[in-house]
Amino acid sequence: MTTGLHLPTAIVVATTLVLLWVLGQVIVRTRRPRGGFLSDADRATHETLHTASLAARELREGLDDSGVTRAAPHLRAMLGTPAIAVCDPTGPIVWEGVGEHHLTSAHGHAEQARRTGRTVALTERDVRCPDPDCPVRAAVVTPIVADGRLVGTIAAYGPSVTSGLALALEEVARLVADQVELAELDLERTRAVEAELRALRAQISPHFVYNSLAAIATFVRTDPDRARELLLEFADFTRYALRRGGAFTTLREELQNVERYLVLEQARFGDRLRISLRIDPAVLPVRVPYLAIQPLVENAVRHGLAPKEGPGHVTLTATDRGTDVEVSIEDDGVGADPEHVRRVLDGQLRTDSVGLGNVDARLRQVYGPAAGLVVDTARGAGTRVAFRVPKFQPHETD
Repeated sequence: MTTGLHLPTAIVVATTLVLLWVLGQVIVRTRRPRGGFLSDADRATHETLHTASLAARELREGLDDSGVTRAAPHLRAMLGTPAIAVCDPTGPIVWEGVGEHHLTSAHGHAEQARRTGRTVALTERDVRCPDPDCPVRAAVVTPIVADGRLVGTIAAYGPSVTSGLALALEEVARLVADQVELAELDLERTRAVEAELRALRAQISPHFVYNSLAAIATFVRTDPDRARELLLEFADFTRYALRRGGAFTTLREELQNVERYLVLEQARFGDRLRISLRIDPAVLPVRVPYLAIQPLVENAVRHGLAPKEGPGHVTLTATDRGTDVEVSIEDDGVGADPEHVRRVLDGQLRTDSVGLGNVDARLRQVYGPAAGLVVDTARGAGTRVAFRVPKFQPHETD
């Protein structure tokens, strides 16, 4: 039997294939570091960033005891020291690591850093310990400065300290300071939203209470049952509008209150007020800012339809838009000057338009500068006001 290769040729081919296989393995091993596709440096960087993100998450409430306590293990892991201590200007908050008996001394260790506003290195003479087995013999302390003011200090403890540890500690202090600033911004935003709600309640009440009671009074003699029903609707409306609760509610609850409002307004306007509700049932559980819709409907009735001769129509729509819900209020009333509306939304003009600027401001505070009301209007052409909210808001609380 014969083959297509002579013996020497076969040996050369086999040898060549073996060499190519070996070369291939060398190339693969060269391109792929041991342990996966990440090099040791890449892996260390990833672990550090991941640890920093975990610490940042726990510090979003500021330098409160519980948040700092949860963040402390991550901060110590970033520094790689046996122990750390975090203090506020009045005393220690947390000690993380070995040598917890030094906690009562931590605030005193940070005194120079607080006074000078600079990173301070402490030697064994400063960090005294009678326990010969305790690794806490030296420390680096640096101030935590947020918005130009001292909010606390952080110290890294160990057998000795280096300039590299001091630089690392300063970066960790910046991370903590950034989270403190973000926490303060969140608090300011919450306070602003609460202030806007208080202003809105004060703005709605005088307009609506008088008109509703006047409308109910007309039925007291002619139709007492109708008057009783309207009084119950009025009570439920005011209970919701003046409630003391969170800044959010469900779309279902908000729309129920809008219906109460419209029942009361129909008692006043009669056949002049026509209403269409086009609500996708799937969006009813979505959370929306409290009192975000009713003021816009009231604005449509008072400023769009009330000045109009003859009947007017208000259409309220809530539509599923994928990841968002779009809410719109449209009327065929007298309309408005677009420039006038723009100035109201920009805060350049004070007006008795119920809630228009208020709702717009709150939407932007909650969802960002790009959120807010979209208003389409012209004189004699009616008005359409719309806004969108995300369907899923895991960060929002009552």
